[in-house]
Amino acid sequence: MQISKYLVPNDQDRKWGLTVSTVGYEEIAPGDPYPTRGHADGYYFNVETGRELNEYQLLYITEGEGVFHSTHFKEARLHEGDMFLLFPDEWHSYHPLPGVGWKSYWIGFKGRNIDDRVHAGFLNVRKPIYHVGFSSEIVHLYKTAYDTAVNEAPYSQQMLAGIVNHMVGVMYALERNLKMSKNYTHIDMVNKARLRIREALESNLTIQQIAEELSVSYSNFRKLFKEYTGLSPAVYQQDLKLQRAKELLSTTTMSVKEIAYRLNFDSPDYFSAKFKIKTGRRPSEMRRK
Repeated sequence: MQISKYLVPNDQDRKWGLTVSTVGYEEIAPGDPYPTRGHADGYYFNVETGRELNEYQLLYITEGEGVFHSTHFKEARLHEGDMFLLFPDEWHSYHPLPGVGWKSYWIGFKGRNIDDRVHAGFLNVRKPIYHVGFSSEIVHLYKTAYDTAVNEAPYSQQMLAGIVNHMVGVMYALERNLKMSKNYTHIDMVNKARLRIREALESNLTIQQIAEELSVSYSNFRKLFKEYTGLSPAVYQQDLKLQRAKELLSTTTMSVKEIAYRLNFDSPDYFSAKFKIKTGRRPSEMRRK
């Protein structure tokens, strides 16, 4: 069984930064031929020879197993709960295991929104598979995308672009959280450190001291903290101090100098410089406003 919808975005849609070309769902029973018929020109492919697309496609296996490989990724088994991303102009081939079959969703898209994430390293042609487990939220997004595509209401491309962005964000976050959740000790350590930093914003507590309190080396602590939060502990601490500084500027009559020393910045000038980098204006300018 297969249901699919193909769309033709216009020039105005492309200016939005992301357009969707296809969305669908298929069920392949054990022993069924693959790929299924009914695909638009340019989408059907021979499993043995593979294909290249001029767009991204994101597929989600909700049941069954299969195989995937591409130019930059050696052959790997696909399991239920896996999502895999096809990249433009990247040769690839995939199929369900003949004796198992699968149920899968797909959505095809292109645009600078996704290109930017690839260039920034969030998505990588050498890591196309993401294990997210079963997610009712992702299934709902695929179904909503399909319904939106079928209705083709005015500005549906903008709605579909939002769905794709949401889907990619959920996929990325789910996989990272699943990886981190395999080691509860590390999660507890990072959470304790974040609480300790928040509680000690107006003290001279250093990141090195926090690492010592948690009985871990500074280098290992820094690595784990950044892996979990996306920020180094020093940057996390400084950003919280700058947030606290904004509160003090807005709710007290303390001088800029007093705030700088209260939050243990090296000097008022150093505080002002960091504050401007973070907010776009100096503390004195915010105080006057």
